[in-house]
Amino acid sequence: MKTIYTLIISIALLSGAAVAETINFDDAKAGAPPSGWTATQTGSGTAKWAIEKDESAPSKPNVLKQSGQATFPVCFKNNTNIKDGFVEVQFKPVAGKEDQAGGVIWRVQDANNYYISRANALEDNVTIYHTINGKRVAFKNINTKVTSGVWHTLRVDFAGNKFTVTFDGNKVIEATDESFANAGKVGVWTKADSVTLFDDFSFSGK
Repeated sequence: MKTIYTLIISIALLSGAAVAETINFDDAKAGAPPSGWTATQTGSGTAKWAIEKDESAPSKPNVLKQSGQATFPVCFKNNTNIKDGFVEVQFKPVAGKEDQAGGVIWRVQDANNYYISRANALEDNVTIYHTINGKRVAFKNINTKVTSGVWHTLRVDFAGNKFTVTFDGNKVIEATDESFANAGKVGVWTKADSVTLFDDFSFSGK
């Protein structure tokens, strides 16, 4: 069995297959943004990203929480540079009068230029966008139930100009867009006054 396992790993390495990485924030210091991430926002306002303990976390004890108010709070991992791959997160919309949203971002060039897919519990929909120079434009949307106060899973697989969005295990969007062809960072996103928890952030690609 060990020989077979070693062979599989060797084939994966030789083929250049990337191994997925999952970050559960459990080793991060509470009360501050995670080390090695850029915690900021697109547009005006002040995002507040911080590690907190939460009893409902899919992988206890910690979550990444956004509780500030800004146009689009974003938090992305600095040492990532992925052109084709996937990004996935578990998120829980907690509160917000204007929005209760959670999303993933990829091919992030900076805080104003990236792709984003998000689910919104106030609107009950999932949408995919590009954000160029701080301006967000949707290019596909689907209505689906997004329950507040419940953990959900959002994933995007991306290769070239093709994107597949999966929400709670169901493929909900297939789309194409040409805005960002180069590799970039991956991270998470919210909007406006959304109070959102994130856990088990996974990604892979090259």
